[in-house]
Formats: sequence, C-alpha cells, structure tokens
Amino acid sequence: MAIDVTTWSLEQTSSTDLIPAREPAAEAGVRIVRAEVPSPEFSRFLYTAVGADNDWTDRLEWSHQRWLEFLDRPGAETWVAYERGTPAGYIELDPQDAGVVEISYFGLLPAFRGRRIGGHLLTWGARRAWDLADRWPGLPPTKRVWVHTCSKDGPYALDNYRRRGFRVFDVKTETEG
Repeated sequence: MAIDVTTWSLEQTSSTDLIPAREPAAEAGVRIVRAEVPSPEFSRFLYTAVGADNDWTDRLEWSHQRWLEFLDRPGAETWVAYERGTPAGYIELDPQDAGVVEISYFGLLPAFRGRRIGGHLLTWGARRAWDLADRWPGLPPTKRVWVHTCSKDGPYALDNYRRRGFRVFDVKTETEG
C-alpha cells in the first residue's frame, strides 16, 4: 500500500536558538551519558529498539564493520538517556563539513515516551552538538545543527524540535510503497 510521507528538515544556526526543555525531576532517576566506546552492537540495539515502530530500516543491513566505521569517526557521538539504569533513548551526533552537525538519530524506546525525557534528551544533544569542537580538537566550531523528521516518526517529534528552537528550512512529501 502506498503512503505519502512528509519529511521536515530543521536547523539551528546559533547556540542561542536552543530553547531548553525542563529537566525531569531528580526522583525520576534520568541521566544522560555519552557512549564513548564505539559499539556496533549497542548502537544497533538502540536503533532497532527506538525505530522499530517508526519503520526505521535504512541501517538494518549495515554490517558490523559499517557500524564501526560510522561510529569511530572524530566527533561522532552517541548520548544515551537512562532512567534508573535502563536505556530509555538516544541521540546521535554526526559531524559534517564546515562546522555542521547533524542529529542523525534521536528517539526514545516506546516504554519511555511521554515521561518528559524526550525534550530533555534533545536539549542535551543539541548542547553537545554546539560544543562538539570543545571535545574534539581539530574540528571547527559548530555553526549549524540540523535534523530531519518525518510523518512516520512519533506524533510529538516535530513539535519537540520546534519547542527546542529548531526552524523548518525544507519540507518534502514523497509516496512510499
């Protein structure tokens, strides 16, 4: 069955564009940690756990080596949100040319949606995109952070990006199937 899928590309062009979300209450036990050791197995777990109900398929065929090549690049970072020790979601930063950083993947496992973790994780990830060069000598300072989301993603995805100060710069609709 063919369906129309709309993709929105959004950006921030200054760190001052970021509008932080409220942090979860301390008793929720939410913390965000960088996965510093490139682990194809862990990244594939996050990708499939978050994306299964949103039809994320583009990386399912990636080999262990392809995952490792993607993860083990200067500036490539995966930040994982945990709730009381359990992985709740992640945000993946992909450094590109000329100080551009793409948030290539972001999302929560289904059981953790609607618990005020998503806005907090997006805030955290956008901040880490803006200060990426501070952790990676040799990378240029970030000048632009961008992301895309589509109508197959969760119902709150686009609004979350907008509430964090991302602005739409392109919209495309294509028929899939």
